[in-house]
Amino acid sequence: MREKLIIIGAGMATGRALETLVETAPDAYDITLFNAEPRGNYNRIMLSPVLSGDKTYEEIVTHDDDWYAGHGVTCRFGERITAIDRAAKTVTAENGDVLAYEMLIIGTGSTPFMIPLTGQDLEGVIAYRDLEDTMRMMDLGPAHKCVVIGGGLLGLEAAAGMAARGVDVTVVHIMGHLMERQLDEAAGYLLRKALVDKGITVKCSANSKEILGKDGQVRALLLDDGTELPCDLLVMAVGIRPNVALAQAAGVAVGRGIHVDDQMVTSDADILAVGECVEHDGALFGLVAPLYDQAKVLAQTLIGQQATFVQKELSTKLKVTGCDLFSAGDFADGEGREDIVFRDPARGVYRRLVIEDNVIKGAVMYGDTADSNWFFGLIQSGEDIS
Repeated sequence: MREKLIIIGAGMATGRALETLVETAPDAYDITLFNAEPRGNYNRIMLSPVLSGDKTYEEIVTHDDDWYAGHGVTCRFGERITAIDRAAKTVTAENGDVLAYEMLIIGTGSTPFMIPLTGQDLEGVIAYRDLEDTMRMMDLGPAHKCVVIGGGLLGLEAAAGMAARGVDVTVVHIMGHLMERQLDEAAGYLLRKALVDKGITVKCSANSKEILGKDGQVRALLLDDGTELPCDLLVMAVGIRPNVALAQAAGVAVGRGIHVDDQMVTSDADILAVGECVEHDGALFGLVAPLYDQAKVLAQTLIGQQATFVQKELSTKLKVTGCDLFSAGDFADGEGREDIVFRDPARGVYRRLVIEDNVIKGAVMYGDTADSNWFFGLIQSGEDIS
C-alpha cells in the first residue's frame, strides 16, 4: 500500500522535488498536488521573456498534464488548502474536501510585499508574481503608461518587458542606485544608462507617497516631492515575503519563514517544507539554485535516504535587459580593504574586485562577465592572491 503524500504548491521547488521523487522511487507514494494558481509547474523565472514576447507561456511549462498523468499524480489546480490538522493528519481544501496524508510537503512560496500606500487597492495596481500579472502587463498596448515601483531585478525585468512592447515606462526606486543588493554605485549607474537608452525613465532616490485614482482606477503615482507620474497600470516589485500563514495556523514552527532542519523537515516530523517559504539556519531563499538543492534533499529524505542541505556562498549572474551582470561576496567599502577597478566606458564595461588581506572578498562586473566563475572560485576558496 503506497503512503499518501500531499503537496501544497506547484512552484519550481516542489516541481524539482516531484521529478526527483518519481525518478528515484516511482512507487513509494500516492501523490496529490494542490496549487492555488489554476495550473501546474512552470518556470517562473521565464515570465520575463513571456512578457517581452520572446517566449510563449506554453514554452515555459515544465510539467504538462501528460507528465502528471504518466506519473500518477492527482492534480488539484486552482484549489487552495485552507487548513492543516496535524493531529488528524488531514488537510482541508477550499471546497470542504478533507484529505488524509501520511506525509505532507508545504511549498507555499512567497507573497509579494505591497507598500502600504493610500490607493493600493485601486484597480490597476498589481504585483509581478505570476502568469496573471504578466498577462495584465501584456494587455497594455503602446501609448499606455506604466509606473514600476522597485529598481531591483524583478522591477527592471517588468519595465524592460513592457518597454519592448512600446509601453511608456517609468521606474521609481527609493535607493540611490538600481539593484543596490547586487551592484555597487558605478555598475548601477551603467545599468541605469542602458535602461534610459531603451527609452525607460528611471527615478532613483524617489519616495512614493500616494497612489492617485479616478473612479476606482489608478491614474498616477504621487512622489514625496510633489511629482505626479500618470499611469494606466502600477506594478509593485519591492520584494517578497515567505508565505507562512498556513503553516503558522497549523502550529508548525515559523520565524521569518517555516523552520526546517538540514533534511528539510519542519517541527512536525511528518511535514516537510521547501522553497521560498522556508527558513534554514536563519536564512531565506529567493534564488533558484538553493531551491533546487533543497528539493533534491527533500526527495531523498522522503524515501529514507540520508541527505543534507548545505547553504553555499552565492553569486548572482544575470542578464538584465541584455546587459550582463555578475556579483558575489561582500563588496562594501570597509577599513583595510582595497579595490581593483577596470573601466571601459566606450564598451560599457566595468569590473571591480574588493580585496582584504590578499584575499578577494567580493566582485562586481558589468558588461563583461566572461571569467566571473574563476573569480567566484577565488572568493569561495579564500585563496591568497598576492
